[in-house]
Amino acid sequence: MPRQTNPQPTQQSPQNPVYPPGHVVCKQINREQFSRRQGNATLDISRTTTYNTNKIFSDMAPLPTRPLGKNGPQVPRLGFGTMGLSVFYGPVKPDSERLALLDKAYELGETFWDSAQLYGDSEVLIGKWLAANPSKRKDIFLATKFYYRLVNGERVTDTTAENAKRCCAESLERLGVDSIDLYYAHRLDPNTPVEETVQALAELKAEGKIKYLGLSECSSESLRRACKVHHIDAVQVEYSPFSLEIESEQIGLLKTARELGVAVVAYSPLSRGILSGTIRERPDYGADDIRAILPRYSKENFPKNVEAVDKLRALAEEKGVTVTQLTLAWLLAQGDDIFPIPGTTRVEALVENVESLKVELTEEEVRRYRQIVEESDVSGTRYPEAFSATLFVDTVPLKA
Repeated sequence: MPRQTNPQPTQQSPQNPVYPPGHVVCKQINREQFSRRQGNATLDISRTTTYNTNKIFSDMAPLPTRPLGKNGPQVPRLGFGTMGLSVFYGPVKPDSERLALLDKAYELGETFWDSAQLYGDSEVLIGKWLAANPSKRKDIFLATKFYYRLVNGERVTDTTAENAKRCCAESLERLGVDSIDLYYAHRLDPNTPVEETVQALAELKAEGKIKYLGLSECSSESLRRACKVHHIDAVQVEYSPFSLEIESEQIGLLKTARELGVAVVAYSPLSRGILSGTIRERPDYGADDIRAILPRYSKENFPKNVEAVDKLRALAEEKGVTVTQLTLAWLLAQGDDIFPIPGTTRVEALVENVESLKVELTEEEVRRYRQIVEESDVSGTRYPEAFSATLFVDTVPLKA
């Protein structure tokens, strides 16, 4: 990865400090000094510290990698989910800020980027970054997803072979690339045999348009059927301490993935932000923020979930890390086949996420973390009931 020279000293006064480019000002406060009101945060700042993120980036070793599934490519243990850059998490920031964040992700070595047809202009944004940095394309492990077509302006789930190939062509154009490293069926259409979908992906691979195959939110049985057509390299699913369904005997997806040598790419590993430990009271989410409709973030459930996070905070403070870092480290400790892909719109959070790779948990700390979660009143499902039909999907059988 490219190295950056340290910035020249900048003149400043104690009253009006000026920090060189690349520095992040971090407010250091204690719990008593922090209070948050609905829709407005009040901070009593006692002192500030700056971190030269340019130095962090230039001095940091490449991120640890693991094979993506059985005989798969080596990819960073921690990926970067780009959904929040473009949609579903409030107002979208200007291109200049979003492209700068991709620059920082690259410099950090966080080069496993996850996008999707669904994610607003995410693919277009990544395409702009790649066009401006053509020599860096080889360093990016680029994943994206498809699942729908538009009918009278409405999204209709369609994972037929025809739509898979059409969507792939459109993603290649938006991204401005010749090949996609990892291409997922984002959601399965129950009325299209998974075998048809996977056969189409296999043909795209044979044509050189994609390199590796993935499914998202499929059932254990769908994954088994898929692998009989072509090996699936990764299955993407929501997996966090608050979303452990894939571990259950009923769902069985984690067990099946391991049996078949399929990597698990964990989206929303911080449960859409609440497990970062930074959200203390429920904000007034607007219509452009998906959390406004999520049961876990309802006015009734949110306080109960914050109580669980507070118990984890005590363990994090004991360890000398943030709740974010403790949570990501815990998820990484579940196995070398787990690849969390947290998203963010802030440079500080990017650095914090990557620093979690340095956190080593003992077996006892891993056990205590799980025990805290299991003994807490984690409330609310991860999606509304209307979305449940899109999760852990079984499809109709392939006709003989």
